[in-house]
Amino acid sequence: MLGEQYLDTRWFGVVVTLIMVAFVLLNIKRAHGKKGELFIRRIPGLNAIDEAVGRATEMGTPVLMVPGLGDLNAISVQALTIFTHVTRIAARFANPIRLCCYNPAVYTVAQEMIRDVYQQEGIPEKYDPDSVMFLIDRQFAFAAAVSGIIHRERTSAAFFLGEFFAESMIFAETANAIGAIQVAASTEKTQTPFFIAACDYVLIGDEFYAASAYLSRAPVLVGSLVGQDWCKMLIGAFVLIGFPLNSIQMAQTVEFALAPDGTQIQAEPHKRLKSETSLYRLFNPIAPVKGSVVSREYESFQAYLAQRMGELATDQAPTPGSEEVIGEDKGQWHTYTLYEGELERNVEDLVVISESGRVRVIREFRSRLKQPAKAIVEGGTE
Repeated sequence: MLGEQYLDTRWFGVVVTLIMVAFVLLNIKRAHGKKGELFIRRIPGLNAIDEAVGRATEMGTPVLMVPGLGDLNAISVQALTIFTHVTRIAARFANPIRLCCYNPAVYTVAQEMIRDVYQQEGIPEKYDPDSVMFLIDRQFAFAAAVSGIIHRERTSAAFFLGEFFAESMIFAETANAIGAIQVAASTEKTQTPFFIAACDYVLIGDEFYAASAYLSRAPVLVGSLVGQDWCKMLIGAFVLIGFPLNSIQMAQTVEFALAPDGTQIQAEPHKRLKSETSLYRLFNPIAPVKGSVVSREYESFQAYLAQRMGELATDQAPTPGSEEVIGEDKGQWHTYTLYEGELERNVEDLVVISESGRVRVIREFRSRLKQPAKAIVEGGTE
């Protein structure tokens, strides 16, 4: 079922959403078809990975990695994907690693991913199960534990990638205090400035996702990244076209106004309003009022009920429904349920009651025949 955020813009929002989905799926298919066909620019921050691991190797100290404090989700998996690349480089130089986990599920997945790296490198005996650690699932206790490892083992390279919160500055300052090279990235924009202030290299915004796609070359990641870039270009094109078009229209003088049902009516000459521009109507279409236009007047609501129930040959009073405003009239829908043989039909009247008590029916809507919700049997319903 489409969400309300798409239905609010009617057909336009649905079409744009489908185009964006098509962009992503098309590029995933392209990435599966020919590896290397989709180009991803290398991010300068990735060059720091080799430098950081090389320094740790020279110093004879472990490489520290922290995949954030989030649950096992797309962000944590992205971080672990980058960490598998870091581990592969460290494994080739027989450099020890320390991967500190906050979440038990992330810890389990991390163990399997790191073990696979050592097996792929042909040195499964070099894998140390204790190198992937579950510390504690309490924020500042975790921060204290990681800081203790940094100080005790004098790690020369630290990687902080994932979801970080108030503990980000604790990690960054602790590693900075012992002179470690730090590569960081956080999906929490409130924490990125702290990493920028204290770390050597920071992946900002989409660079975090681009890094995992670049390093892993997984078709789904690469195709999704390129497809999202296409979506950004599409949105940029809307802005470049819509901005001048909207400005030109708002500078025009018009002699009409838009009625609530979307029709143009004669009005005094005026500068086109924002609500009268094509772009505004594209994103805020007028929903047509249901039913056909009628004009019936009655002395009172009781008179309306008596005559209308007689016309429809029913002894069931109508059910009041939603209110609707058409022009200067505010009315309420009243629904009559009729039975034609074994089928059911709803007849709805939009009733406007004046201050004097007079009644006007300005719209009538007849639904299609349908099977009733409950079968009608002799002597009642079931």
